[in-house]
Amino acid sequence: MTPTVQVCLVSDQAAANLLPALDPALKPREVVLLVSGKMKPRADALEAVLREAGVGTSRVDLADEHDYALLEAALLEVASERDGQSIALNVTGGTKLMALAAQAVAVAANWAVFYVDVDTDEVIWLAPAPHRQALGQQLRLRHYLGGYGFSLDEGIERPQREPRHDDLLRTLVTQVGSLEQPLAQLNWLAQQAEDRRSLQVTLSEQQADSRALDALLRNFQDAGALAVKDTTTLIFTSEADRDFVKGGWLERHVFQSVDALSRELGLRDKAANLVVRDASGVKNELDVAFLARNRLFVIECKTARMDRPEAPKANDTLFKLAEICRRVGGLGTRGLLVSYRGLRDEEKRLAAALRIELATGGELARLKEKIKNWVGR
Repeated sequence: MTPTVQVCLVSDQAAANLLPALDPALKPREVVLLVSGKMKPRADALEAVLREAGVGTSRVDLADEHDYALLEAALLEVASERDGQSIALNVTGGTKLMALAAQAVAVAANWAVFYVDVDTDEVIWLAPAPHRQALGQQLRLRHYLGGYGFSLDEGIERPQREPRHDDLLRTLVTQVGSLEQPLAQLNWLAQQAEDRRSLQVTLSEQQADSRALDALLRNFQDAGALAVKDTTTLIFTSEADRDFVKGGWLERHVFQSVDALSRELGLRDKAANLVVRDASGVKNELDVAFLARNRLFVIECKTARMDRPEAPKANDTLFKLAEICRRVGGLGTRGLLVSYRGLRDEEKRLAAALRIELATGGELARLKEKIKNWVGR
């Protein structure tokens, strides 16, 4: 018989609490959250997700998670209030002392006890009879992010492949060296049009005479993203195409690479241009995000130069990505910076120190292999 109550030790890893509570075969009527002082925000987020899923919640705020006697007393009170009910203890989270106190009470109260292996999507039952049980529930981005207190501003975007872009994307990622300079010019032109809220921009005489830029414009024109009128007027087909020209094409290439690996890597959910907001209203934009092995993977995409005074610096981009990974998805979140341009050695060392993976320049043509190695580690 499935226990009707789950007792959970709240920690930084939301997946371990959400997976068994949302799984159809294990879903309880109520989840009791044991919450230390510093885990109150995490408990608030978990409660919101569980209630939305139709699971009742209650919480026990622990006065001192370092005092074994107090922990045991709080747990004994939970057992006394629910005497006669079928209860299962999830010992995956919390501190070691919390887990020890909870297990001692579970043995005395004859509770079932289990541990969640988020890497294998299994519940490992420790009592009454040790065995493993596969989880049927796979977390989606909305629930996962909700468990960390983040809501989605605009839903989930999963852009479909557009065959008209195939040849262009192939050219852009295989000819990085020769296209770097004209692409920087095109980025600047698209930004000028956006700043003026226009779909048109005029090329300078030097730009109009550039053979490299002309060849690049023809590639984008063949893909239906823009048109050139009278050799000097650049006309974007739509605002979406202007965004695509300005750098959205790289996000499209990255998302298509991730999408193509979904089955092979067992990806749970994926999205592009994901806008998330925390409880205080602060927004973060994730160019590409996906779940694998119940962990969040975040990819930042950059086509613009990062060595000009007016441009975002590579160091700033790396620090920002590292902070997003820390805040949005917990300790297990991983970040990858995909840059059309190479980085300097000192920037590569900073990325390594921040545990940010890099895919730059010529590596874009082998992005699928790069992502496979990154996720597999």
